[in-house]
Amino acid sequence: MIAAPDRTPLTREFFDRPVLDVAPDLLGRILVRTTPDGPIELRLTEVEAYDGPNDPGSHAYRGRTARNDVMFGPPGHVYVYFTYGMWHCMNLVCGPGGWASAVLLRAGEVTEGAELARKRRLSARNDKELAKGPARLATALGVDRSLDGTDACAPEGSPVTLLAGTPVHSDQVRSGPRTGVAGDGGIHPWRFWIANDPTVSPYRAHAPRRRST
Repeated sequence: MIAAPDRTPLTREFFDRPVLDVAPDLLGRILVRTTPDGPIELRLTEVEAYDGPNDPGSHAYRGRTARNDVMFGPPGHVYVYFTYGMWHCMNLVCGPGGWASAVLLRAGEVTEGAELARKRRLSARNDKELAKGPARLATALGVDRSLDGTDACAPEGSPVTLLAGTPVHSDQVRSGPRTGVAGDGGIHPWRFWIANDPTVSPYRAHAPRRRST
């Protein structure tokens, strides 16, 4: 008999660790997104670590700005950014305050509230594609910049909460280069995913965007 996932909320101490410890440990955890239309729950299957001043791929590599301010802590908060003029992406801040590390949530399995996610992801061919990729995940969960700075470790009432779920055994965790990241930031094997999980997004190397003529 398979044990039910642990619904104990993750504490701030969980996130107050080095990003390369937190990132793989998020696999199998449950993200609960509470919306006016009802809750959606997502089992995390793929993440990507960004390590602030040590990491050319990080938004915080060149220092603090209005856009990346939440990344500087405290840990356990949500960092949301807008990219390519059309997509939101969701991150969880970790590490000691002031360090500016975060984990990008790249993919997951919608385990509750799939009917709500389907309404937001009309192009998904099946439920495995609802949150298969960071922009799709954010869209399925109804995430936008209004959630930037949300405390996911608040004792109650937060629109985003992380539950202990069912942590993935280390022999099921895979790692490799980050998807779509250019230059020195793209070589780090800091993308982590659950082996053979159908909701994990495909790897794509960085491809420079062509300017329209």
